[in-house]
Amino acid sequence: MGSLSVVEAVTVDRLVAWLSAFRDAVHEHGDYLTELDSAIGDADHGANLIRGMDAVMAAVEQSPGSAGDLLKKVGMTLVTSVGGASGPLYGTFFLRAATAAGDATVLDGPALLAALRAGLEGIVARGKAEAGDKTMYDALAPAMGAFEEALASGAEPDVAARAAADAAAAGRDATEPMLALKGRASYLGERSVGHLDPGAASSALLVAALADTLES
Repeated sequence: MGSLSVVEAVTVDRLVAWLSAFRDAVHEHGDYLTELDSAIGDADHGANLIRGMDAVMAAVEQSPGSAGDLLKKVGMTLVTSVGGASGPLYGTFFLRAATAAGDATVLDGPALLAALRAGLEGIVARGKAEAGDKTMYDALAPAMGAFEEALASGAEPDVAARAAADAAAAGRDATEPMLALKGRASYLGERSVGHLDPGAASSALLVAALADTLES
């Protein structure tokens, strides 16, 4: 990929910094995520993600050489250390992203987008979620669309990531009036209306952490 600048390329170390920022975010907002989950789920989303991301950061203390190796380690750690739905879903996200990233040691904007999109496709394959089902898809799908649109307009990855974060936050907020059609929340029927989806909320934190990291 040549000698790309920090703005134009995302190194493995920068990916580790993203994971660290997400770990910090779930610690900061863990009680809130659990509060959201207590309304329409098992009341463990925040605690599960905290445990999972703590395990991730311990696992990547000596970061692998390639982006794919790093993301694979993240995915495997989440699958094995996090209970509920969040472990398999987030784990699948990172495992699919790892496959797309491959042996690259830096990811330019299109390569980063390809990895993130592959992760989202993995979530869809595992959870069968669609737009409007009141799941993490409702935050991540708009984020990927905004990222792609920004890159197409000539934006660098940091600018594209901020557009993605804004779209993810809007997607999160849009889940409040939705009727849950997937996951445990769907068992509540009409009672799921009026609550933010906790998976969408944590997904928005994930994308915001990426934007913050690339801007720093």
